[in-house]
This record gives sequence, C-alpha cells and structure tokens, in this order.
Amino acid sequence: MAISDAEIGPLKPADLADANALVAEAGWNQTTEDWRIFLDCGTAYAVRRDDRVVATAAWLPYGGRCAWISMVLVMAAARRRGLATQLLHRCIADVTAAGLVPVLDATPAGRTVYAPLGFQETWGFARFAAQQRVEAPTAPGPKIEAITDAVWPDIIAYDAAAFGADRSQVLARLRGRLPGANLIARRDGRLTGMLLGRDGRAAAHLGPLIAEDDATAIALLARALGAVSGTVYIDIADAKSGVRDWLERIGFTMQRPFTRMLLGRAQSFDDVARTFAVIGPEFG
Repeated sequence: MAISDAEIGPLKPADLADANALVAEAGWNQTTEDWRIFLDCGTAYAVRRDDRVVATAAWLPYGGRCAWISMVLVMAAARRRGLATQLLHRCIADVTAAGLVPVLDATPAGRTVYAPLGFQETWGFARFAAQQRVEAPTAPGPKIEAITDAVWPDIIAYDAAAFGADRSQVLARLRGRLPGANLIARRDGRLTGMLLGRDGRAAAHLGPLIAEDDATAIALLARALGAVSGTVYIDIADAKSGVRDWLERIGFTMQRPFTRMLLGRAQSFDDVARTFAVIGPEFG
C-alpha cells in the first residue's frame, strides 16, 4: 500500500471516530480531546482507504524551538506497507521547514527506526501504572494548593523554564480534565512545583510534573493520587530513582520504557533536574 504524498491529507473532525478506533486497536490511552489538541494547536495527517482512516501522524509546535512528532498509528490490516514511514517523513519535513527541531519519545523498537534517520538519544523515562486506587501516605513537605486563575501565568512561565519552550496552548487544554491533579507546590510563598493530569481512554494520566526536589514531587503526587481512582499512568524520568522507588512501594509497576530523541541534536531543551514526569510521549 505504497502511497503518494498527495494521498496524505489532513485529519478532520469528522475523522475522529476512525482515529479513536486506531487508538483502541493499538491499546493506547488518547481520547477525542487529545486528538482535538492536535487539530487545534498542531498538524495531524491521515491516510484513507474506502472512506476510512487507516493511518495517522501528527506534530505539535512548541515556542518556536521544537515540535513533537507523535500519534503515528496504522490499522493492523494496513501495517508493514510503509505508511508509518511515509507519514513520519512528512512530519519531519514539515517541522524542519518551519525551522523547528523535531523531537519524539521512542519505544525501544522505535529507537532502531529513528536513529538511522539522525535522531539522537537524550534521556529516558518509563511508564508506571497502578490498577486501582492508590492510597499514598502523606508526609511533611511544601504547601500543596489547587491551581487557580491567579497563579496560571506563573505556572506557564515555570513550566516553560523547565521544558525549554512555551507549551501554554497544550497546558491550557489539559487544565480541568482531571481537577484533583491540578496542583502547585509552594515553599515560603515561592512556586516550587506543578502538576497537571488528564482523563484517558484506559487510565488517568498524571503529568507534567515539574518540581524542585523529590519531596515536592512526591507531595504533589500523593495529593493527586488521593483524588483519583481507577488505573493511573505516570511517565517518570529514569533519573528520578527516589520517586520511582516511592511509586513502586505504593503499588505502581513499570510498564514500558521510552527514550527522548531529537533530530540532529544530542541535548534536549528540558531542564532534566526539574523534570520528573512528562505529559506523555504524544505531547512531551
């Protein structure tokens, strides 16, 4: 099923049922609201056969510096025919033409595909999951507060400094989807951490989590976990061994690893010291 560039068209709102079917078939966690972020804030592509979407890919620009490539999905019956590769190359061409650095979060299998294209490894994270409500013990730490409109501009600036680019459009679309996880941490009146979350097809997803230290990260997660039931995903940086150990002690298990990769660049834009958990591999 080799295709021409002309056969790669935009994903449209009317295609979202098909896009959700691809997500469900792959066992991924995205919802219609996640797809709408790509439609409204980025670029999403589709390949159609017989009036059905059989493959997708998307990218999101962040702050004039980089763009996230993700949502490369192919219907099982249409795999191994080069669709994913063609869609990936279209996204890379778009991003580089826009003067941005292509970034993606790769599975181990994906790393072997992306490395020959010039993507370089920077740092890794892993998905941790718990299958039921987690009772996280509380501990002394910073003051944890719900996010309010008054503090939102400070959160956007705090996140941009840690992420390395402005992603306020995406954060605004996450806010409110999992209210119990919309949190900040303060110490002596100063912002020292933030957490957001979102509902998903299969699980609630906590992230991004930006914090000054392990104690702050754990305090934010403990408060959020007390307000969220059902399956929970958290994509924790490999370097944050203290928080990973804490998650395992309260019932989380590691599901799969990811590697952050940048095209032609060996250093990520992130402040890895403060980056504890990512939004997810689809958003960065």
